[in-house]
Formats: sequence, structure tokens, C-alpha cells
Amino acid sequence: MYHEIEYRVPYADTDQMGVVYYANYLEYFERSRTEMLRSAGLPYSEMEKRGLFLPVSEAYCKYHAPARYDDLLTFRSWVKEVRGVRMVISSEIRRGEELLVSGYVVLVSVNGNRKVTRMPGDFVETCKQFSFEPESENE
Repeated sequence: MYHEIEYRVPYADTDQMGVVYYANYLEYFERSRTEMLRSAGLPYSEMEKRGLFLPVSEAYCKYHAPARYDDLLTFRSWVKEVRGVRMVISSEIRRGEELLVSGYVVLVSVNGNRKVTRMPGDFVETCKQFSFEPESENE
């Protein structure tokens, strides 16, 4: 299963031509994964209370087509891998059925002492509800 939210592009996200700045797509990925984890009952504030931090160690973004001011976008995220100290979350941004951007981030589990540590078993199990790879025509 993947998690999905909608977002209407505000003018502030665009350049003078009304096209979304490339860097905003990484912010959109962050929004999408944050909401996915929240919907699974894992908001970052609760993870931090448990001493679990998930900094991004790698990000990849493939641009397919531009989004523009006032487009209604769909953000999709899913857990591609979660094991040991790392989790890979894939994301897509679409306008209707058109794939605009695809990519992933690699998150690393760090404890309150800033040491890399294995992800807790209950966290791994909870994340598995979003383990899904949708078919994409442009990957």
C-alpha cells in the first residue's frame, strides 16, 4: 500500500515562468513521507521522544515533466526497504495520471546519543503497512 496526499501548487513554489522550482520537489518528498509516517502513528515528535531520529543520508530525484502554478498534485510515498539501520522511502509526484517526478530518500536510524542504531522492531513492523511498489510507466 502507498500513502497519498494532494497539494495545490502556490505561486510561492514557482519561478517567474510559473514552473515549480526543482528544489521544491525534495520538499514535496519530505511532506509526503512525513504525512505517511504520521498516518501510520509515527509522527516525528513521537519518534524523537523515543530517541529515534531519521536524518536523510541520500536523496535522488528524477524529473519527468514540470508542475506549474495552481496544478493539483498527488504525492505518493511508500516504504521500499526497512532493515537494520536504514529505510528507503520512494515517492512520486503526479498531476492526474502524468508522472512529474520520481525518486527516493535513504533515512538512517540515529539514537539520542547521535549513534547509528538498528531500527526498533515495532517501528519496522509498523512501516511495513506502506511497503508497496506501484507500477510506473516512466521508471
